[in-house]
Amino acid sequence: MSPNNNGGGFRARTKKAAEKPARQKTHQGQRPAGKSGGKPTGGRKGVDKQRNAPRARSLGVDAARTAAFEVLGRVRADEAYANLLLPKLLRQRKISGRDAAFATELTYGTLRTLGVLDAVIADCSSRQLPQIHPEVLDALRLGAYQLLYTRVEAHAAVDTTVRIVEGVGQVKAKGFANGILRTISRSTPQQWLDKLAPKDEIAGLAFRHAHPTWIAESFARVLGSEELPDALAADSERPTVHLVARPGEISAEELALSIGAEEGKYSPYAVYLDAGDPGELEPVRSGLAAVQDEGSQLIARAVAEAEIDGPDQGRWLDLCAGPGGKAALLGALARIDAAKVDAVEISEHRAELIRKTVGDLPVTVRVGDGRDPGLEPGYDRVLLDAPCSGLGALRRRPEARWRKADEDIAELNVLQAELLASAVDLVRPGGVIVYSTCSPDLRETRGVVDKILADGQVEELDAHGLVPGMTGTGGRKSVQMWPHRHGTDAMFFAVLRKPGK
Repeated sequence: MSPNNNGGGFRARTKKAAEKPARQKTHQGQRPAGKSGGKPTGGRKGVDKQRNAPRARSLGVDAARTAAFEVLGRVRADEAYANLLLPKLLRQRKISGRDAAFATELTYGTLRTLGVLDAVIADCSSRQLPQIHPEVLDALRLGAYQLLYTRVEAHAAVDTTVRIVEGVGQVKAKGFANGILRTISRSTPQQWLDKLAPKDEIAGLAFRHAHPTWIAESFARVLGSEELPDALAADSERPTVHLVARPGEISAEELALSIGAEEGKYSPYAVYLDAGDPGELEPVRSGLAAVQDEGSQLIARAVAEAEIDGPDQGRWLDLCAGPGGKAALLGALARIDAAKVDAVEISEHRAELIRKTVGDLPVTVRVGDGRDPGLEPGYDRVLLDAPCSGLGALRRRPEARWRKADEDIAELNVLQAELLASAVDLVRPGGVIVYSTCSPDLRETRGVVDKILADGQVEELDAHGLVPGMTGTGGRKSVQMWPHRHGTDAMFFAVLRKPGK
């Protein structure tokens, strides 16, 4: 549960504090300008500022805690992405083995449970959270995570936190930090959860699984309350790395055998990598394979496999192509079918990333706004992987759940509807559109699809036959995947066909 969602966690010591719940920049819903998975469509300051990892500071603690603390600060101050910044920092500082694993656990765990940590800290503090120096609060979060979620000895968690506070020049706050962490250590993690969890069933589950209440409510509207705990728990599990074997270059069987991995369950191109750095694998380095969630693979494949009326003239379109993973797979399939793909991206920087990703595949990258890309209509197949909240990929970005806000979805719905209307204009009669999001929120999935169906411009095809062997994907014609059911991100897709003349 986030501190700025339904109260529930903040028990201020003063009347003034009780009247005004604490709000932190990290928790406020940042406008999710990105594509599915929460990736930006260009221009977020965190992307530019994370390119060079910061130099190590002399904090008087071990390298793992130093790295974790610095990433927390960058995420808070610069909106950096921890999953991009931390690996780079670990490589630059040559932190490896157990130290790297510890730094990763501290960083991702602290960011993932931020709402719970802040609720506990606020309960122990004589000050509201905004009144605490930001770096002191980062140190407290790091210490509280060790006390509540790891086997680190209490004295070590308290001592290293106090040393970090001193190391950032906040000497006068040493006693304050020491007192808060010692108070936290006097109760068990379960006692803290029991004390601070809201009484409402869904809000309580959200708090215990470190989610904002509104996200848990969103999931519950699709799954129901019985399955909700499993769905929330899956967001805190480390996802298996999925590789895609590029069609026409290498098969999934060959890729799996060459790297000692396991073939995927659903996508004919998927391989599961349990451990290791995929970037170090020769097939990945040579462009024969890439990292791509199995759900994303199935969506790109659905574009190529969906039934159209009339002959396929080989004009395919990826209307929101950044960062390029689906465009590359679609391009590989297009090459086999002697087709060509136009890939539209609004950001020049991301367009360049797509060009590097697709290489010599029959993909033409075009910079433009998908709502009005200036392309000649008549495409046989259109993929609209729409910008969305990214609620389906929370397990991949530990800080993401606290950056999003329920009210942002309404604005995204406007964009999604406009892009889908553009896709309808661009597809030929008898052609198909695959509308997809990395979100299970009904407003971004069925809400958008049902609205355009009501206009009578398209008809919906049954998509379940495009994910053979995958069950539990929903009772409508569209497909909804889930991490706890399928091991994929919570990807959604619907297949729409424009009636022929």
